[in-house]
Amino acid sequence: MLMNPVVISVILMTALCLMRLNVILSLIISAISAGILSGISINEIMSTFIKGMGDNTETALSYILLGALAVAIHKTGLADILARKIVKLIKGKSVVLVILIAVISIFSQNLIPVHIAFIPILIPPLLGVMNKLKIDRRAVACSLTFGLQMPYMCIPAGFGLIFHNIIRDQMNANGMNIHTDMVWKAMVLPGIGMIIGLLVAIFITYRKDREYIYEDICIDEVACTLDENMNKKHYISMVAALSALTVQLTLGSLPLGALLGIIIMVSFRAIKWGDVDEIVSGGISTMGFIAFVMLVASGYGAVIRATGGVETLVQSGSTLMGSSKLIAATIMILLGLIITMGIGTSFGTIPIIAAIYVPLAASIGFSPMATIALIGTAAALGDAGSPASDSTLGPTSGLNADNQHNHIWDTCVPTFLHYNIPLVIFGIVGALIF
Repeated sequence: MLMNPVVISVILMTALCLMRLNVILSLIISAISAGILSGISINEIMSTFIKGMGDNTETALSYILLGALAVAIHKTGLADILARKIVKLIKGKSVVLVILIAVISIFSQNLIPVHIAFIPILIPPLLGVMNKLKIDRRAVACSLTFGLQMPYMCIPAGFGLIFHNIIRDQMNANGMNIHTDMVWKAMVLPGIGMIIGLLVAIFITYRKDREYIYEDICIDEVACTLDENMNKKHYISMVAALSALTVQLTLGSLPLGALLGIIIMVSFRAIKWGDVDEIVSGGISTMGFIAFVMLVASGYGAVIRATGGVETLVQSGSTLMGSSKLIAATIMILLGLIITMGIGTSFGTIPIIAAIYVPLAASIGFSPMATIALIGTAAALGDAGSPASDSTLGPTSGLNADNQHNHIWDTCVPTFLHYNIPLVIFGIVGALIF
Protein backbone atom coordinates (compact mmCIF):
# COMPACT_ATOMS: atom_id res chain seq x y z
CA MET A 1 0.00 0.00 0.00
CA LEU A 2 2.85 2.39 0.83
CA MET A 3 4.20 1.98 -2.71
CA ASN A 4 0.87 2.92 -4.25
CA PRO A 5 1.39 5.89 -6.65
CA VAL A 6 -1.54 7.79 -5.12
CA VAL A 7 -0.12 7.50 -1.60
CA ILE A 8 3.38 8.52 -2.71
CA SER A 9 2.03 11.40 -4.77
CA VAL A 10 -0.15 12.79 -1.96
CA ILE A 11 2.71 12.50 0.55
CA LEU A 12 5.06 14.23 -1.92
CA MET A 13 2.54 17.01 -2.60
CA THR A 14 2.03 17.57 1.14
CA ALA A 15 5.76 17.60 1.85
CA LEU A 16 6.52 20.06 -0.97
CA CYS A 17 3.74 22.39 0.17
CA LEU A 18 4.95 22.25 3.78
CA MET A 19 8.43 23.16 2.49
CA ARG A 20 6.77 26.28 1.04
CA LEU A 21 7.17 25.30 -2.59
CA ASN A 22 4.48 26.99 -4.68
CA VAL A 23 1.24 24.97 -4.65
CA ILE A 24 1.02 24.89 -8.44
CA LEU A 25 4.54 23.51 -8.82
CA SER A 26 3.91 21.01 -6.02
CA LEU A 27 0.80 19.70 -7.81
CA ILE A 28 2.56 19.41 -11.17
CA ILE A 29 5.58 17.60 -9.72
CA SER A 30 3.36 15.25 -7.71
CA ALA A 31 1.19 14.47 -10.75
CA ILE A 32 4.26 13.61 -12.85
CA SER A 33 5.62 11.39 -10.09
CA ALA A 34 2.31 9.50 -9.82
CA GLY A 35 2.23 8.94 -13.58
CA ILE A 36 5.85 7.77 -13.77
CA LEU A 37 5.37 5.34 -10.87
CA SER A 38 2.37 3.89 -12.73
CA GLY A 39 4.36 3.37 -15.91
CA ILE A 40 2.66 6.12 -17.89
CA SER A 41 4.81 7.96 -20.41
CA ILE A 42 5.66 11.63 -19.86
CA ASN A 43 3.77 12.65 -22.99
CA GLU A 44 0.65 10.82 -21.84
CA ILE A 45 0.97 12.25 -18.33
CA MET A 46 1.08 15.80 -19.61
CA SER A 47 -1.70 15.16 -22.10
CA THR A 48 -3.94 13.74 -19.35
CA PHE A 49 -2.97 16.60 -17.04
CA ILE A 50 -3.80 19.32 -19.56
CA LYS A 51 -7.07 17.68 -20.61
CA GLY A 52 -8.01 17.27 -16.96
CA MET A 53 -7.52 20.98 -16.35
CA GLY A 54 -10.53 21.59 -18.57
CA ASP A 55 -12.83 19.99 -16.00
CA ASN A 56 -12.46 23.00 -13.72
CA THR A 57 -12.67 25.71 -16.36
CA GLU A 58 -16.07 26.97 -15.19
CA THR A 59 -14.86 27.11 -11.58
CA ALA A 60 -11.74 29.06 -12.56
CA LEU A 61 -13.75 31.51 -14.65
CA SER A 62 -16.18 31.90 -11.75
CA TYR A 63 -13.34 32.87 -9.43
CA ILE A 64 -11.97 35.47 -11.85
CA LEU A 65 -15.36 37.10 -12.45
CA LEU A 66 -16.26 36.93 -8.77
CA GLY A 67 -12.97 38.64 -8.02
CA ALA A 68 -13.83 41.38 -10.51
CA LEU A 69 -17.32 41.78 -9.00
CA ALA A 70 -15.78 41.97 -5.52
CA VAL A 71 -13.36 44.68 -6.66
CA ALA A 72 -16.22 46.61 -8.27
CA ILE A 73 -18.36 46.42 -5.13
CA HIS A 74 -15.38 47.43 -3.02
CA LYS A 75 -14.77 50.42 -5.31
CA THR A 76 -18.28 51.73 -4.62
CA GLY A 77 -17.64 51.56 -0.87
CA LEU A 78 -20.53 49.16 -0.14
CA ALA A 79 -18.25 46.51 1.33
CA ASP A 80 -16.65 49.07 3.64
CA ILE A 81 -20.06 50.20 4.89
CA LEU A 82 -21.00 46.58 5.55
CA ALA A 83 -17.70 46.02 7.37
CA ARG A 84 -18.27 49.06 9.60
CA LYS A 85 -21.78 47.90 10.45
CA ILE A 86 -20.37 44.52 11.44
CA VAL A 87 -17.77 46.30 13.58
CA LYS A 88 -20.54 48.12 15.45
CA LEU A 89 -22.42 44.87 15.89
CA ILE A 90 -19.51 43.03 17.50
CA LYS A 91 -18.60 45.99 19.75
CA GLY A 92 -14.88 45.22 19.71
CA LYS A 93 -15.29 41.57 20.75
CA SER A 94 -12.95 39.51 18.61
CA VAL A 95 -14.53 36.14 19.43
CA VAL A 96 -17.93 37.43 18.35
CA LEU A 97 -16.49 38.47 14.98
CA VAL A 98 -14.89 35.05 14.39
CA ILE A 99 -18.13 33.26 15.28
CA LEU A 100 -20.18 35.65 13.13
CA ILE A 101 -17.93 34.86 10.16
CA ALA A 102 -18.54 31.13 10.77
CA VAL A 103 -22.32 31.74 10.76
CA ILE A 104 -22.14 33.73 7.51
CA SER A 105 -20.02 30.97 6.00
CA ILE A 106 -22.62 28.37 7.01
CA PHE A 107 -25.35 30.42 5.33
CA SER A 108 -23.27 30.43 2.13
CA GLN A 109 -23.73 26.66 1.85
CA ASN A 110 -27.37 26.22 2.76
CA LEU A 111 -29.51 29.33 3.24
CA ILE A 112 -28.03 31.35 0.35
CA PRO A 113 -25.82 28.81 -1.48
CA VAL A 114 -23.14 31.06 -2.96
CA HIS A 115 -20.28 28.88 -1.63
CA ILE A 116 -17.05 30.93 -1.47
CA ALA A 117 -18.39 33.86 -3.50
CA PHE A 118 -18.93 36.00 -0.38
CA ILE A 119 -15.33 35.71 0.83
CA PRO A 120 -13.54 38.14 -1.56
CA ILE A 121 -16.37 40.65 -1.01
CA LEU A 122 -16.73 40.51 2.78
CA ILE A 123 -13.37 39.48 4.25
CA PRO A 124 -10.84 41.99 2.78
CA PRO A 125 -12.69 45.05 4.19
CA LEU A 126 -12.66 43.36 7.61
CA LEU A 127 -8.90 42.72 7.66
CA GLY A 128 -8.13 46.12 9.14
CA VAL A 129 -10.62 45.47 11.94
CA MET A 130 -9.11 42.02 12.57
CA ASN A 131 -5.63 43.55 12.69
CA LYS A 132 -6.73 46.25 15.12
CA LEU A 133 -8.33 43.62 17.36
CA LYS A 134 -5.20 41.44 16.94
CA ILE A 135 -7.27 38.46 15.81
CA ASP A 136 -5.20 35.47 14.72
CA ARG A 137 -6.25 34.90 11.12
CA ARG A 138 -5.70 31.17 11.54
CA ALA A 139 -8.81 31.18 13.75
CA VAL A 140 -10.72 32.99 10.99
CA ALA A 141 -9.46 30.47 8.41
CA CYS A 142 -10.79 27.65 10.62
CA SER A 143 -14.05 29.56 10.99
CA LEU A 144 -14.49 29.97 7.23
CA THR A 145 -13.51 26.38 6.40
CA PHE A 146 -15.90 25.09 9.07
CA GLY A 147 -18.76 26.97 7.45
CA LEU A 148 -17.78 25.73 3.99
CA GLN A 149 -17.59 22.06 5.00
CA MET A 150 -19.71 21.14 8.02
CA PRO A 151 -23.07 22.29 6.54
CA TYR A 152 -22.86 20.12 3.41
CA MET A 153 -22.01 17.15 5.63
CA CYS A 154 -24.90 17.58 8.06
CA ILE A 155 -27.61 19.88 6.69
CA PRO A 156 -29.84 18.56 3.84
CA ALA A 157 -30.26 21.90 2.07
CA GLY A 158 -28.31 23.75 -0.62
CA PHE A 159 -24.98 22.09 -1.27
CA GLY A 160 -25.73 19.72 1.60
CA LEU A 161 -28.72 18.26 -0.26
CA ILE A 162 -26.51 17.67 -3.30
CA PHE A 163 -23.90 15.89 -1.16
CA HIS A 164 -26.53 13.75 0.57
CA ASN A 165 -28.23 12.83 -2.70
CA ILE A 166 -24.91 11.73 -4.20
CA ILE A 167 -24.34 9.43 -1.22
CA ARG A 168 -27.89 8.07 -1.54
CA ASP A 169 -27.65 7.48 -5.28
CA GLN A 170 -24.24 5.83 -5.15
CA MET A 171 -25.17 3.55 -2.25
CA ASN A 172 -28.42 2.57 -3.94
CA ALA A 173 -26.56 1.91 -7.19
CA ASN A 174 -24.21 -0.44 -5.37
CA GLY A 175 -26.87 -2.50 -3.67
CA MET A 176 -27.57 -0.84 -0.32
CA ASN A 177 -30.88 1.04 -0.37
CA ILE A 178 -31.15 4.16 1.78
CA HIS A 179 -33.22 7.37 1.89
CA THR A 180 -31.86 10.91 1.77
CA ASP A 181 -33.10 11.71 5.27
CA MET A 182 -30.88 8.94 6.67
CA VAL A 183 -27.71 10.74 5.63
CA TRP A 184 -27.84 13.73 7.97
CA LYS A 185 -28.66 11.45 10.91
CA ALA A 186 -25.57 9.35 10.22
CA MET A 187 -23.39 12.43 9.74
CA VAL A 188 -24.35 14.14 13.01
CA LEU A 189 -21.43 12.65 14.94
CA PRO A 190 -18.77 13.70 12.40
CA GLY A 191 -20.43 17.14 12.41
CA ILE A 192 -20.09 17.31 16.19
CA GLY A 193 -16.41 16.50 15.73
CA MET A 194 -16.04 19.52 13.47
CA ILE A 195 -17.84 21.75 15.97
CA ILE A 196 -15.40 20.65 18.66
CA GLY A 197 -12.50 21.39 16.30
CA LEU A 198 -13.85 24.90 15.65
CA LEU A 199 -14.25 25.64 19.37
CA VAL A 200 -10.73 24.40 20.10
CA ALA A 201 -9.32 26.62 17.34
CA ILE A 202 -11.20 29.74 18.52
CA PHE A 203 -10.97 29.40 22.29
CA ILE A 204 -7.69 27.53 22.78
CA THR A 205 -5.24 27.20 19.90
CA TYR A 206 -5.58 30.68 18.37
CA ARG A 207 -7.03 32.56 21.31
CA LYS A 208 -3.90 34.70 21.85
CA ASP A 209 -3.36 38.02 20.10
CA ARG A 210 -1.35 38.06 16.88
CA GLU A 211 0.23 41.20 15.49
CA TYR A 212 -0.26 42.27 11.87
CA ILE A 213 0.63 45.45 10.03
CA TYR A 214 -2.49 47.56 9.82
CA GLU A 215 -3.89 50.96 8.97
CA ASP A 216 -5.68 52.70 11.81
CA ILE A 217 -9.38 51.85 11.66
CA CYS A 218 -12.05 52.99 14.09
CA ILE A 219 -13.53 50.10 16.04
CA ASP A 220 -15.56 52.22 18.40
CA GLU A 221 -18.97 53.50 17.30
CA VAL A 222 -18.45 56.91 18.88
CA ALA A 223 -15.10 57.35 17.13
CA CYS A 224 -16.47 56.50 13.69
CA THR A 225 -16.72 59.60 11.57
CA LEU A 226 -16.89 57.94 8.16
CA ASP A 227 -20.09 58.45 6.22
CA GLU A 228 -22.23 55.30 6.32
CA ASN A 229 -25.20 56.69 4.43
CA MET A 230 -26.21 54.63 1.42
CA ASN A 231 -26.18 56.38 -1.94
CA LYS A 232 -27.18 55.44 -5.48
CA LYS A 233 -23.94 53.53 -6.16
CA HIS A 234 -24.44 51.40 -3.08
CA TYR A 235 -28.00 50.47 -4.00
CA ILE A 236 -26.93 49.59 -7.53
CA SER A 237 -24.16 47.43 -6.06
CA MET A 238 -26.71 45.62 -3.92
CA VAL A 239 -28.93 45.02 -6.94
CA ALA A 240 -25.92 43.73 -8.87
CA ALA A 241 -24.99 41.31 -6.08
CA LEU A 242 -28.57 40.07 -5.73
CA SER A 243 -28.83 39.66 -9.52
CA ALA A 244 -25.66 37.58 -9.53
CA LEU A 245 -27.13 35.40 -6.78
CA THR A 246 -30.46 35.04 -8.60
CA VAL A 247 -28.80 33.93 -11.83
CA GLN A 248 -26.68 31.41 -9.95
CA LEU A 249 -29.69 29.91 -8.17
CA THR A 250 -31.99 29.86 -11.22
CA LEU A 251 -29.61 29.02 -14.06
CA GLY A 252 -26.88 27.32 -12.05
CA SER A 253 -24.14 29.46 -13.62
CA LEU A 254 -21.90 31.40 -11.26
CA PRO A 255 -19.79 32.96 -14.08
CA LEU A 256 -22.93 34.27 -15.81
CA GLY A 257 -24.23 35.67 -12.54
CA ALA A 258 -20.98 37.48 -11.77
CA LEU A 259 -20.82 38.86 -15.32
CA LEU A 260 -24.40 40.14 -15.06
CA GLY A 261 -23.53 41.86 -11.77
CA ILE A 262 -20.61 43.68 -13.40
CA ILE A 263 -22.76 44.68 -16.41
CA ILE A 264 -25.44 46.14 -14.11
CA MET A 265 -22.86 48.19 -12.21
CA VAL A 266 -21.37 49.55 -15.44
CA SER A 267 -24.72 50.18 -17.11
CA PHE A 268 -26.12 52.18 -14.20
CA ARG A 269 -22.80 53.97 -13.62
CA ALA A 270 -22.01 52.59 -10.20
CA ILE A 271 -18.58 52.17 -11.76
CA LYS A 272 -17.19 54.06 -14.74
CA TRP A 273 -16.65 52.50 -18.15
CA GLY A 274 -13.03 53.58 -18.01
CA ASP A 275 -12.54 51.65 -14.75
CA VAL A 276 -13.54 48.27 -16.18
CA ASP A 277 -9.97 47.31 -17.13
CA GLU A 278 -8.80 48.17 -13.64
CA ILE A 279 -11.60 46.12 -12.10
CA VAL A 280 -10.94 43.04 -14.23
CA SER A 281 -7.21 43.32 -13.51
CA GLY A 282 -8.07 43.60 -9.84
CA GLY A 283 -10.21 40.48 -10.10
CA ILE A 284 -7.35 38.58 -11.70
CA SER A 285 -4.99 39.87 -9.04
CA THR A 286 -7.36 38.88 -6.25
CA MET A 287 -8.56 35.50 -7.49
CA GLY A 288 -6.34 34.60 -10.46
CA PHE A 289 -3.91 32.48 -8.47
CA ILE A 290 -6.77 30.62 -6.77
CA ALA A 291 -8.43 30.03 -10.15
CA PHE A 292 -5.26 28.64 -11.68
CA VAL A 293 -4.63 26.39 -8.68
CA MET A 294 -8.11 24.91 -9.24
CA LEU A 295 -7.26 24.27 -12.91
CA VAL A 296 -3.98 22.58 -12.00
CA ALA A 297 -5.67 20.61 -9.20
CA SER A 298 -8.18 19.27 -11.72
CA GLY A 299 -5.32 18.15 -13.97
CA TYR A 300 -3.64 16.52 -10.97
CA GLY A 301 -6.84 14.66 -10.14
CA ALA A 302 -7.10 13.44 -13.74
CA VAL A 303 -3.60 11.96 -13.61
CA ILE A 304 -4.32 10.36 -10.23
CA ARG A 305 -7.41 8.68 -11.68
CA ALA A 306 -5.50 7.58 -14.79
CA THR A 307 -2.91 5.73 -12.69
CA GLY A 308 -5.56 3.28 -11.45
CA GLY A 309 -3.98 3.70 -8.04
CA VAL A 310 -7.20 4.75 -6.30
CA GLU A 311 -8.95 1.44 -6.96
CA THR A 312 -5.81 -0.52 -6.11
CA LEU A 313 -5.43 1.45 -2.91
CA VAL A 314 -8.96 0.67 -1.76
CA GLN A 315 -8.63 -3.00 -2.67
CA SER A 316 -5.30 -3.22 -0.82
CA GLY A 317 -6.90 -1.68 2.21
CA SER A 318 -9.73 -4.21 2.15
CA THR A 319 -7.27 -7.09 2.52
CA LEU A 320 -6.00 -5.63 5.80
CA MET A 321 -9.40 -5.30 7.43
CA GLY A 322 -10.22 -8.88 8.29
CA SER A 323 -13.43 -9.15 10.28
CA SER A 324 -12.71 -6.35 12.75
CA LYS A 325 -15.15 -3.46 12.43
CA LEU A 326 -12.75 -1.12 14.26
CA ILE A 327 -9.85 -1.87 11.91
CA ALA A 328 -12.13 -1.77 8.87
CA ALA A 329 -13.66 1.61 9.82
CA THR A 330 -10.25 3.10 10.54
CA ILE A 331 -8.74 1.95 7.24
CA MET A 332 -11.75 3.03 5.15
CA ILE A 333 -11.80 6.51 6.65
CA LEU A 334 -8.03 7.01 6.36
CA LEU A 335 -8.14 5.86 2.72
CA GLY A 336 -10.78 8.52 2.14
CA LEU A 337 -8.38 11.14 3.49
CA ILE A 338 -5.69 10.14 0.98
CA ILE A 339 -8.11 9.88 -1.96
CA THR A 340 -9.85 13.22 -1.31
CA MET A 341 -6.54 15.06 -0.91
CA GLY A 342 -5.48 13.52 -4.20
CA ILE A 343 -8.64 14.13 -6.21
CA GLY A 344 -9.39 17.47 -4.55
CA THR A 345 -13.17 17.17 -4.19
CA SER A 346 -15.25 15.41 -1.56
CA PHE A 347 -18.26 15.29 -3.91
CA GLY A 348 -16.18 13.58 -6.62
CA THR A 349 -14.73 11.06 -4.18
CA ILE A 350 -18.08 9.46 -3.29
CA PRO A 351 -18.66 7.53 -6.58
CA ILE A 352 -15.13 6.15 -6.44
CA ILE A 353 -15.23 4.80 -2.89
CA ALA A 354 -18.91 3.82 -2.75
CA ALA A 355 -18.45 1.14 -5.42
CA ILE A 356 -16.09 -0.77 -3.14
CA TYR A 357 -17.08 0.46 0.33
CA VAL A 358 -20.76 -0.58 0.08
CA PRO A 359 -20.24 -4.32 -0.61
CA LEU A 360 -17.22 -4.37 1.69
CA ALA A 361 -19.14 -2.76 4.58
CA ALA A 362 -22.05 -5.16 4.05
CA SER A 363 -19.73 -8.19 4.15
CA ILE A 364 -18.17 -7.03 7.43
CA GLY A 365 -21.59 -6.40 8.98
CA PHE A 366 -21.91 -2.62 8.97
CA SER A 367 -25.49 -1.34 8.95
CA PRO A 368 -26.68 1.13 6.26
CA MET A 369 -26.39 4.01 8.76
CA ALA A 370 -22.84 2.97 9.66
CA THR A 371 -21.97 2.69 5.96
CA ILE A 372 -23.28 6.23 5.38
CA ALA A 373 -21.06 7.48 8.20
CA LEU A 374 -18.06 5.70 6.66
CA ILE A 375 -18.62 6.95 3.12
CA GLY A 376 -19.65 10.49 4.14
CA THR A 377 -16.71 10.94 6.51
CA ALA A 378 -14.21 9.33 4.14
CA ALA A 379 -15.36 11.64 1.34
CA ALA A 380 -15.30 14.80 3.47
CA LEU A 381 -11.87 14.08 4.95
CA GLY A 382 -9.15 16.00 3.17
CA ASP A 383 -11.46 18.77 2.03
CA ALA A 384 -10.16 20.68 5.04
CA GLY A 385 -6.39 20.89 4.88
CA SER A 386 -5.93 20.09 1.21
CA PRO A 387 -3.82 22.75 -0.57
CA ALA A 388 -6.01 22.42 -3.66
CA SER A 389 -9.46 22.41 -2.04
CA ASP A 390 -11.77 25.39 -2.42
CA SER A 391 -12.52 25.00 1.29
CA THR A 392 -8.97 26.21 1.93
CA LEU A 393 -8.31 28.27 -1.20
CA GLY A 394 -11.45 30.36 -0.60
CA PRO A 395 -10.47 31.48 2.93
CA THR A 396 -6.93 32.25 1.78
CA SER A 397 -8.22 34.41 -1.08
CA GLY A 398 -9.84 36.75 1.44
CA LEU A 399 -7.39 36.57 4.34
CA ASN A 400 -4.33 37.10 2.16
CA ALA A 401 -5.66 40.24 0.46
CA ASP A 402 -2.87 42.23 2.15
CA ASN A 403 -0.22 39.49 1.72
CA GLN A 404 -0.02 38.67 5.42
CA HIS A 405 -1.57 35.18 5.39
CA ASN A 406 0.21 32.02 4.17
CA HIS A 407 -1.99 29.49 2.40
CA ILE A 408 -0.23 26.37 3.68
CA TRP A 409 0.80 27.27 7.23
CA ASP A 410 -2.04 29.67 8.07
CA THR A 411 -4.96 27.91 6.37
CA CYS A 412 -4.17 24.31 5.37
CA VAL A 413 -2.25 23.14 8.44
CA PRO A 414 -4.67 24.68 11.01
CA THR A 415 -7.77 23.35 9.25
CA PHE A 416 -6.21 19.91 8.73
CA LEU A 417 -5.33 19.56 12.42
CA HIS A 418 -8.59 20.94 13.82
CA TYR A 419 -11.01 19.15 11.49
CA ASN A 420 -9.50 16.00 10.03
CA ILE A 421 -8.40 14.59 13.39
CA PRO A 422 -11.88 14.89 15.02
CA LEU A 423 -13.51 13.72 11.78
CA VAL A 424 -11.46 10.51 11.87
CA ILE A 425 -12.31 9.91 15.52
CA PHE A 426 -16.02 10.71 15.33
CA GLY A 427 -16.40 8.99 11.96
CA ILE A 428 -15.04 5.76 13.42
CA VAL A 429 -17.24 6.08 16.50
CA GLY A 430 -20.28 6.71 14.30
CA ALA A 431 -19.55 3.64 12.18
CA LEU A 432 -19.25 1.46 15.30
CA ILE A 433 -22.37 2.61 17.15
CA PHE A 434 -24.91 2.89 14.30
